[in-house]
Amino acid sequence: MESFHNTIIWLNEYLWGPPMLILLFGTHLFLTFRTRFIQKHIIKAIKLSLTKDTSSEGDVSQFGALTTALAATIGTGNIVGVSTAVALGGPGAVLWCWLTGVFGIATKYSEALLSVKYRVKTSDGTMLGGPMYALENGLGQKWLAVLFCIFTAIAAFGIGNTVQANSIATMVNETFNISPYITGGVMAALTGFVILGGVKSIARVCERLVPFMAIFYVIGCIIILVLNASFVVPAISLIFKSAFTPQAAGGGFIGASIMMAARYGIARGLFSNESGLGSAPIVAAAAQTRNPVRQALVSATGTFWDTVVVCAMTGIVVVSSIMSNPAATEGLKGAALTKIAFAQIPVVGPIVLTVGLLTFVFSTILGWSYYGERAIEYLFGKAAIMPYRGVWVLAVFLGSIMTLQLVWDMADAMNALMAIPNLVSLLLLSGVIVSETKKYLWEDNLDEVSKDPIPVIKN
Repeated sequence: MESFHNTIIWLNEYLWGPPMLILLFGTHLFLTFRTRFIQKHIIKAIKLSLTKDTSSEGDVSQFGALTTALAATIGTGNIVGVSTAVALGGPGAVLWCWLTGVFGIATKYSEALLSVKYRVKTSDGTMLGGPMYALENGLGQKWLAVLFCIFTAIAAFGIGNTVQANSIATMVNETFNISPYITGGVMAALTGFVILGGVKSIARVCERLVPFMAIFYVIGCIIILVLNASFVVPAISLIFKSAFTPQAAGGGFIGASIMMAARYGIARGLFSNESGLGSAPIVAAAAQTRNPVRQALVSATGTFWDTVVVCAMTGIVVVSSIMSNPAATEGLKGAALTKIAFAQIPVVGPIVLTVGLLTFVFSTILGWSYYGERAIEYLFGKAAIMPYRGVWVLAVFLGSIMTLQLVWDMADAMNALMAIPNLVSLLLLSGVIVSETKKYLWEDNLDEVSKDPIPVIKN
């Protein structure tokens, strides 16, 4: 097992080396220019996300699709992931994580657009879409679609299940002394109750849970920033400076090179907002929307909220807390750093963090169950869905009681392997992205209903 783990570590170093960072960040930049800085339409996109398009075909509302995607992305990546990036890549990793989100808005927009453009409908009326259908129907590369689904199905059990369950079970045990077996059992039961109802049930829960959990966590961050007020500006200055200059060890921080800051910032940015990963477009395809561009704009707001707002706040909270108390944070990593930061809030600090992480984790498990389910359905057909749901619920329990460093490392590897075929489709189909954007957005036809027929498949 140790040799296998070492192989995964080596694979991660290779997958997350300069070629992958250039491919991912380069795609973000390329699509930003190709879409004429789609980020400037973020206010319009936010307004669209709050409207319903119920007269259009789809399984869930635009907001339901967005909150389900946000449920999957706002998770341990925003809390543990950002803290881990700071611990391993220095304060500069926060800026690289943030920039991945800013430019990743264009990528999230593009992959959602292709997902709706190439979505299909089953004989029972269920909408299916995602990079696998863009790869198969847009590029004619079914083998890449199959690879994407294999990597997605495996990655789902890491990024979207076991590592999430383990993080909350550990924190609940440390904060309230509740056995991981109890936490795991409760989470598994709740997960099973929701996912048995399919995407409509998942979307209903996420529509209620996501706004609450995001506001709850952000308020906690704001309180900490007020407590650390004298360190906030120096922390932001250090984040920018460290992103482009080697960081010497000291003041509670390890030494980190520019490459380390970029590597961990970009990797954790992807882990957090999933722009380029190809996961969120899977649920975007289920949305009730008049045309691909409307849902693409709505989906793009997910990256804005996840990284540009939530991850940025977590990063400033962590860095300012380290600066305010370097002795207490020396040598700490991941969740331990965030826990020290929230401990500054008298009495309720650890409770705020635990409740925030609990809701983040549970919603992520729900969102990723849908992604994995669609990948399995593509590979094996509808009959595989119910057995998959049973295994998913079991994995929630097992993840709560296991030691998961290997799973974390495997999740990083699977994320990269998922991203590669998706990024290929985005680059090769960028002409379609530009054409659809011109037709509906640049020519001011956002209210127009798409006349493209949705293919019906047997399943």
